[in-house]
Amino acid sequence: MKLGIVVNSIETEMDDYTTTHLAMAATNLGHDVWYMGVADFSCGPDENSHALARSVPHRRYRSTRVYLKQLRSSGARAGRITLEELDVLLLRNDPAEDVIKRPWARLAGINFSRLAMRHGVIVLNDPDGLAQAMNKMYLQYFPEQTRPATLITRDRKEIKAFIREQGGYGVLKPLSGSGGHNVFLVRPDEQANINQMIEAVSAEDYVVVQEYLPEAAKGDTRLFLVNGEPLQHQGKYAALHRARLPGDGDMRSNMTAGAVSHPASVDDSMLQLAEMVRPKLIQDGMFLVGLDIVGGKLMEINVFSPGGLYSAECFTGVHFSRQIIHVLEGKVEQMHRYCHRLSNREIAVL
Repeated sequence: MKLGIVVNSIETEMDDYTTTHLAMAATNLGHDVWYMGVADFSCGPDENSHALARSVPHRRYRSTRVYLKQLRSSGARAGRITLEELDVLLLRNDPAEDVIKRPWARLAGINFSRLAMRHGVIVLNDPDGLAQAMNKMYLQYFPEQTRPATLITRDRKEIKAFIREQGGYGVLKPLSGSGGHNVFLVRPDEQANINQMIEAVSAEDYVVVQEYLPEAAKGDTRLFLVNGEPLQHQGKYAALHRARLPGDGDMRSNMTAGAVSHPASVDDSMLQLAEMVRPKLIQDGMFLVGLDIVGGKLMEINVFSPGGLYSAECFTGVHFSRQIIHVLEGKVEQMHRYCHRLSNREIAVL
C-alpha cells in the first residue's frame, strides 16, 4: 500500500502525535509512507495533482523520535510524487492552526485531495465531509440531546443574556479555534471581565457560547471512532481521560493547553452517545474521529487530526495504530475488488 499523509508542516510534527504513530505503524508493516505539508501541493497541465513529499528509509522502527529524525534527515527519500499514484491519502492537517497566519492553507489539503479522489485515491476523512466540518458549527448538525446548549453569535447582548439564563456560567470559545486557544470559563463572580473575554474571542471569529457542565472540572474523555464505531480490541477501548492538574484553575482539557492524560473508563452513556452520532459521521465519510465527552454530552467532534491515540495505547497495551493500518489495508482491497466503483464516502466508512 502506498500511503500519503498530509500535515500542516513536517517541521512542526512531534513524536507523540497520533499521525507519527500511524505512519510508523504503516512503515513497520511494509507500506510505503509519504509525508507532505499543505504548502507542498501543485497541479500541473497534465491535470494531475502533485506534492513535494518525504519518506523514511525502509526498515523497522521502534521509536517515533528516531522515525521523525529520519524523515527530516538528508537520508530521507524526497521528491515530487503524483497523488494519483497513492492508494490512500490521510488528511491529518488541522485547518484551525492556519486560520490567522496562513489562511490560504486551510483548504489546501481538501482541495488538492479532491483532484486525487477523482482518480480512485481513497481520501480520509472524506474531503467533502471535512469541508462541512471546518469549524465548531459542525456540532450543531448532531441531535440536540448529544450536545450542551449552545449559542453562536457576535452580539454581546445575546451572549450576556445566554449566560444569565445559565445562572451566570458559560464557556466562550472561537468558532474556528483549536487546542484550547481563547477558551474562557465565565463564572458568576467574574462578570466584570466578561467584556474582555468576549472581545478576545470576537476579535478573530464568531463566538461560541456553551452551557457549562460542572463535570468539566474533572476533565473530559476522548473516545476514538473508526468507521463510525468505537475503536476497541478485546473490550479495551481506544480512549483517554484528560484533566488539568489539581489547583491549576484552568478548565481546558486540551493536551496542548497543559492537561494530563489518564486511563479512561468508557461507560454505557458514552457508547450510547457514539451510537447517536454514528449516522451523521457515516453520511459524511468520517473514517477516524475523536469524540470529546463531558457528562454524557459532546463538547467537540475532532474530525481533522484527533490526537492522543498513543496515550490510549500506553494505558491499554493495545496497538491501536496497527489496527487502523489494517483497516486501511482492507479498504484498499475492497476498492480494487469493486474496480473503483465505490464512492469515496462509501469506502471511507466501509
